[in-house]
Amino acid sequence: MSLSFAEVIGDPIAHSKSPLIHGFWLARLGLDAAYNKTHVVAGDLAAFFAERRESLYWRGCNVTVPHKQAVIPLLDRLDPLAAKIGAVNTVVPEHGALVGYNSDAPGFLEPLRPVLARRHLFRMARILGTGGAARAIAHALAAEGFTLVIAGRDLSKAEALRDEAASKGYAVALDHFAGPTDFAFDDRAGVLDLFVNATTLGMTGQPPLVCDLSHAPPGSIVYDIVYAPLETPLLSQAKAAGLPTIDGLAMLIGQARIAFRHFFGADAPDDSESDAALRALLTA
Repeated sequence: MSLSFAEVIGDPIAHSKSPLIHGFWLARLGLDAAYNKTHVVAGDLAAFFAERRESLYWRGCNVTVPHKQAVIPLLDRLDPLAAKIGAVNTVVPEHGALVGYNSDAPGFLEPLRPVLARRHLFRMARILGTGGAARAIAHALAAEGFTLVIAGRDLSKAEALRDEAASKGYAVALDHFAGPTDFAFDDRAGVLDLFVNATTLGMTGQPPLVCDLSHAPPGSIVYDIVYAPLETPLLSQAKAAGLPTIDGLAMLIGQARIAFRHFFGADAPDDSESDAALRALLTA
């Protein structure tokens, strides 16, 4: 039995596919280690990390909702990107210190790399959400030259994230996107539009996302970071409208690659056969 282990923590945590991903890669590479999921409620975070600090075999953890910001005071230092974003999704023990990283930002961008490599006259992203994942996504897209529209249930949080992540952009209430619109979009030739659900709305066991895609300009890429269910109502709506889509597994796998390297000191397999087999496992 392997002694070295990493894990994912959150509340809830039963839905997490991270153990399947890391377990698949560990087996593929023949590494003697394990990756688990651990249910940790907010009141137990400090005790959890105090206990893990004492473990000789713990290689770190991924952090999911709702702890991506709450973990920060419990860590010894932050990677510069995590500090800029203000959210942590990967914690690693390094020379006796707990170090926080954010792999959500580069993980989110991974499936967009081919389109981001092209030149555009203008880039705009509508981001639904103001939590830890939304913060990472907003910073990542701002760095790629996007004008941002941040939508949140709390308008003041949306305004704060807009101001923090970008020098230009807009903030609106989340229900702005709930009903249909007959807005006449201008010519989108040469424009890259993204429409992103960065909330947990629509996730299994969570309230639905009430959203009308008439707010998405023609040709928008619709990206939903929810992966349980894999095809969310938002993605179904986008496909019915003929819009290109990206599902939550793309970001999940992308950020997991970065975390895997932190935990186990090896690069996850990235050949097409491994990727196909991993997706088949995750959608079985």
